[in-house]
Amino acid sequence: MRKIKKAVLFLMVFPLSLVAQDFKGDEKIPFDSNVKTGKLKNGLTYYIRKNSKPEKKVDLRLVINAGSILETDEQRGLAHFMEHMCFNGTKRFPKNELVDYLQSIGVKFGQHLNAYTSFDETVYFLPIPSDSPEKLEKGFQIIEDWAFNANLTPEEIDKERGVVLEEYRLGLGADKRMMDRYLPKMMYNSQYAERLPIGKKEILETFTYDKLVSFYKDWYRPDLMSVIVVGDIDVAEMEKKVIAHFANYKNPKNAKPRKIYEVPNHKETLVSIETDKESSDAQVQLLYNDMEKPKPTVTLNDYREDLVKGLFTTMLNNRLQELTNAPNPPFVYGYSYHGGTFARTKEAYQSFAMMSEEKQLEALKVLVTENNRAKKFGFTQSELDRAKAAVLANYERTFKEKDKTNSERYVSEYQSYFLENVPAPGIEWEFEAVKKMLPSISLAETNGLIKNFIKDENRFVLLTGPEKEGLKKVTEAEVLAVINANDSDITANKETALASSLIRKEIKAGSVVKKESNAKLGTTTLVLSNGAKVTYKKTDFKNDEVLMEAISFGGSNLYSNDEIKKVQFANGGLTEAGFSGLKKNDIDKFMSGKIANVTPYISGVTEGLRGSTTPKDLEYLFQMTHAYMTDLNFDNEAFESYKQKQSAFFKNLSSQPNVYFQQEFYGYLMKENPRFIGIFPDEKTWSTTDYKVAYDKYKERFSNAGDFEFFFVGNVDDKQIEEFSAKYIASLPSNTTKEKAVDLGIRMLKGDLKKVVNKGSDPKSNVTIMYYGDTTYSPKEAMAIQALGEVLTIKLIEELRENESGVYGVSARGSLNKVPNGSYNFNIGFPCGPENAEKLTASALNELQKIIDNGPDEKDVAKFKEGEIADFKKDSKENRFWLSNFTKAYTFSSSAEEVLSMEERINSVTAKEIQDVAKKYLTKDKVVGILMPETK
Repeated sequence: MRKIKKAVLFLMVFPLSLVAQDFKGDEKIPFDSNVKTGKLKNGLTYYIRKNSKPEKKVDLRLVINAGSILETDEQRGLAHFMEHMCFNGTKRFPKNELVDYLQSIGVKFGQHLNAYTSFDETVYFLPIPSDSPEKLEKGFQIIEDWAFNANLTPEEIDKERGVVLEEYRLGLGADKRMMDRYLPKMMYNSQYAERLPIGKKEILETFTYDKLVSFYKDWYRPDLMSVIVVGDIDVAEMEKKVIAHFANYKNPKNAKPRKIYEVPNHKETLVSIETDKESSDAQVQLLYNDMEKPKPTVTLNDYREDLVKGLFTTMLNNRLQELTNAPNPPFVYGYSYHGGTFARTKEAYQSFAMMSEEKQLEALKVLVTENNRAKKFGFTQSELDRAKAAVLANYERTFKEKDKTNSERYVSEYQSYFLENVPAPGIEWEFEAVKKMLPSISLAETNGLIKNFIKDENRFVLLTGPEKEGLKKVTEAEVLAVINANDSDITANKETALASSLIRKEIKAGSVVKKESNAKLGTTTLVLSNGAKVTYKKTDFKNDEVLMEAISFGGSNLYSNDEIKKVQFANGGLTEAGFSGLKKNDIDKFMSGKIANVTPYISGVTEGLRGSTTPKDLEYLFQMTHAYMTDLNFDNEAFESYKQKQSAFFKNLSSQPNVYFQQEFYGYLMKENPRFIGIFPDEKTWSTTDYKVAYDKYKERFSNAGDFEFFFVGNVDDKQIEEFSAKYIASLPSNTTKEKAVDLGIRMLKGDLKKVVNKGSDPKSNVTIMYYGDTTYSPKEAMAIQALGEVLTIKLIEELRENESGVYGVSARGSLNKVPNGSYNFNIGFPCGPENAEKLTASALNELQKIIDNGPDEKDVAKFKEGEIADFKKDSKENRFWLSNFTKAYTFSSSAEEVLSMEERINSVTAKEIQDVAKKYLTKDKVVGILMPETK
């Protein structure tokens, strides 16, 4: 079942609940019959399902129903530390052999191979190829070793301390400081307040080895485990492997009980108002904690209650979204829902908002008012009808994709079933049931729900934000006055009339004047009467997905220096005005139950539109495209609302040391650029922003459809594409002008440069090493420099993380670009301790120098090829991959057919070619940027 995880936004997809004519309310929800499930004698539970998306791949997952909540005081942080140790060597795969082997079969560390630890669970992810018995067997050996055979030697434990401490360091900052202060109130008198998974620094530094061994032996045991296997496999064979690898393990004698920790209720309202000089945003959170434990969803009646909650949440959040689009918005965004907290045993009705720091009380008042408005007056029938349409549309789309669903999604579903008994009946059952159920949900039911949520006790209110000179800090008395305010002056919500169409002007259709096909690519190109081109590729990757991008050369490089400064931060707000005389809220209401969206953009060298839809709603995407190109509204109030929200979001962002570093670093490199006015807007740039200029330039950029090519990929119908293209695209205004990408000749500073930026109070640093410059674009070199980034990353992880224990993560990335000018770019980046920044920079450059001098190791080149080909095979079965391929070919003026030889091109990369690009591009000038803490 697609039930949203606890503490995740209930915005679009909701759990299904139902009582239908052919169901009994007390009937239990079935489990998906497509899944083979069982329990071994030792208590280990397994779930196995055959699923062929992606092909020749299988997702293995080891789920441990144990996390940091079970640590003793002396073990705080060791549940997470244990997760690290499982990658550091096991009985069958000592030291780094595990990662080394997986990379050799195309599994990338961090990107594919991963794990996480939370309060109540530890989960290991292992996606591997399923195309050979040997790889499958090795996969099962790995998850078996993770479960029972990790090497916990003193040497390896001590080496990993540095890596875990670097991960701990990453979490330091304003949010961590404020959380340390408010968590004891939020998780009132509970174990959760004392067991953040990252742990305590002093414990991570000094714990004795036996404490880690003890945690592993106590909690990594069969009766707390699940093995989940979903992929392109033989179910019976996989069941045999589960039994062979896990049935012989026994639970420890006198096993510790897996205790469930509760969060006590409290009569008073707890308030936490936290500020920090490095906080970059202001937030408000209001929790009405349930008095009782969460009720499991077991029967159809339970499901019905969940659906009513989902509909209620949809309607309330629609109202909050309308407020964010208002002329003077109370917050950047806000939402409410009933769901989980950090604790499995505590749910709450929760309202959240982000706003400008001086509007915290106002935002809290709006959240309280909207909750009380819903409680006092409820919703309208039209609101409920729209909510039902939205829920049904999402279920219908998921049902249509039932044979195109990625294995990872199924694995996550069965994980939730194992850990928290979240029902998993299968989408076929759900969709049929929800169609029968939705009509019976009444307005009285949704309107009555909130009365059970909102109460005067067991409440927690949290305000977090920046500490600034001249900013008055909100008091607890002010907070309590807002949430206890009388609701006698609240009036019922007023519904506006629903729009009847997305188009208000008569359209005079054009025609298709030419039709061409490319059998190799499987594409059809329509040349329209106004000169526009439409190229589409029909695929079966998804049953209910169509993606679109329209693109044209031009972009903001055609603007003058004065114009670009006026519009750079205004362009993003142009669509806030809506189109066809409709405001954003009007459009959102009209589109309830329909799935289609379009977003215009203007980049440096191109302008275009991106969109997605379903085959059923394809015409709405065409209508939006037509409206954005011909009938964009001009609305000063809407733009002012956008400015307020953007200002609230950006104005304190540079309080974060990493953001401040980026601002200063790139400001330094761009100081000779006459068009550069900063990465983010500030009060000065907003004051010079000109909405009218941005609007006029937008109209100019989209005035000539004949200079656009429209690409569609997905489950498209030839007849529909032709019909809608003739009506909505061929009718667009056009002329014969064909623009090209313009190179303004502006470059970042060159030379062997170093920029050190001091910001922040925590002992945190960040290192960026950059190589860049002009070159002649070569597809062969582009592949080689990409390979260089991957093989260098392998070496940097081995040296900086595994050998020196100096970083948690490190990466290198290389690319060549062709438009607007031939250029190369190569970056190395990592966070670390300030005391190690210079040493690790030298180590990174030394690893690069080894490749320059001697070339990369052949085994690392082979790892690159395996990983890239594995990704290509997976990605090439996705619509988005093909859309990106077509737009890149357009931009680079190259052939889209080049992708057909991708495997050959990857396999043809040699160690010498990689060494050659390293010599050619990475022995010249470089730029080093280092973030260091402020000096005291």
